[in-house]
Amino acid sequence: MNKIALYFKESYFELTKKVSWPSWAQLQSSAILVMVASLIFACVIFAMDIVFKNIMTFIYNLLY
Repeated sequence: MNKIALYFKESYFELTKKVSWPSWAQLQSSAILVMVASLIFACVIFAMDIVFKNIMTFIYNLLY
């Protein structure tokens, strides 16, 4: 039980004293960057899906 208490004390100390938390402006810019990157990846995957669907439809129409 003593080890668990020590773990929580050390964790709290590390989170409050040793971790450098980002400022509000840094947090906002990082969030915007993540949203834009996610949107770009989603668009690329959507385009790949449409192209693959069209290629497979073309191949199936040739075979059947």
